[in-house]
Amino acid sequence: MTAVARPVTAVAARPDVFGGVHLGYVVIGTQRFVDWRRFGADASGLHVDEPARDVLRFRLDEHECRFLLQRSPAEDVTALGWLVDDHETFEIILARVADAGLPVVEGTAHECALRGVERVWRFPGPKGMATEIFTSARTTTTPLRMLQTGFVTGASGLGHVAITAKEPEGIRGNYGQVFDARLSDWITENIAGASLCIRFLRVNERHHSVAVAGVRGLHIDPVRTAIQHLNTQVETLDDLLAAYERVNAHGFRMQWSVGQHTNDRELFLLLRHALGLRVGTRLGPDHRHPGTGGAVGAAHV
Repeated sequence: MTAVARPVTAVAARPDVFGGVHLGYVVIGTQRFVDWRRFGADASGLHVDEPARDVLRFRLDEHECRFLLQRSPAEDVTALGWLVDDHETFEIILARVADAGLPVVEGTAHECALRGVERVWRFPGPKGMATEIFTSARTTTTPLRMLQTGFVTGASGLGHVAITAKEPEGIRGNYGQVFDARLSDWITENIAGASLCIRFLRVNERHHSVAVAGVRGLHIDPVRTAIQHLNTQVETLDDLLAAYERVNAHGFRMQWSVGQHTNDRELFLLLRHALGLRVGTRLGPDHRHPGTGGAVGAAHV
């Protein structure tokens, strides 16, 4: 009997979207507009717009919107918006979401206008937040009216979010499956008597765009809000010191006065907003992934 060689069928490689996704904006539902305006403009030094009744927007660069606050009883972050580099990457992400059986909804023209984007699509994300993706952000040449001299955004995106969860592996898997997030590193941190394992995930050059934490040995979520904190980078040491002075002058509660990350060695000040979100200011070695060089500061919002 003569053996017949069978052709080998090549398995198509899974396309990798790493590097093509950037944190673009944050949506917050709140009734406390006075508190947020005071925090955003007076303490954090951001540019504040009021494009419609019951709507506030914070700017920190040329994007029309980086923080969207809408009147709502949620008192929490309700969505994270992610800028996708091109339509090919966009279609890959949408196909993955559809394959996972998640519903995808296109945003209305009004929702796009509020977010400062051309078009947006939404699907369920971690901890009740919506994940929103878009390919084109609207920019403006209107001068910024803010107390900071500038923020570091660009290819690194807006900054990073930290999320706690009962099942952190599910959130890590979500960002790995949808955005091809990679593990930069991880640390164990003792906070208020609890031992947290924190994993830092990157989706572009920034050291991490998402940090995911879980309490070791306990199936609990120690944080009420959808995210534990959001971080943005300031450009200079003067910005860092000025933010510290403003925050103290306006009476915001200090969660931690000065600390240092054990992995990226950034110094930070951590404050607590009335919603329970941790906010603060950071300075240290470049918090992008090792190898990108430089040294910058950062501010938690």
